Amino acid sequence: MCRILIHEESGVYVMKNLGIESIGQIAVNVKDVGRAVAFYKDVIGLPLLFETNGLAFFQCGEARLLLSLPEKPEFDHPSSVLYFKVDKLEDSVVSMKEAGAIFIDEPHMVGKMGNTEIWMAFFKDTEGNTHAVMSER
Repeated sequence: MCRILIHEESGVYVMKNLGIESIGQIAVNVKDVGRAVAFYKDVIGLPLLFETNGLAFFQCGEARLLLSLPEKPEFDHPSSVLYFKVDKLEDSVVSMKEAGAIFIDEPHMVGKMGNTEIWMAFFKDTEGNTHAVMSER
């Protein structure tokens, strides 16, 4: 279960368990759903679950990824950065480059957590969103 900090009127932060288990779905704004579907399916390699009415749903681990045009003008902005976890970062980068991905940097260590190194490489999707592939070593 996820726990969140809530600021109470008393000025104290308390941990509340709201029953949140995980992220179920993440939406990514796109400009061209067909073009984006090809990228996420053929370049990143996510399994396409289904498409309907201009929406495309992919499976990404336990979460679904939704690609869609922004519903309203206030939602028309780049998506959050998604970090796709992989086992072999360098191999994934090579495969994605061969499939047409444009990387904006090379795999590099971004930090350490104890004995674990966090490595990432950032890329752009066909819609101008920046994402990353990451691994923990």
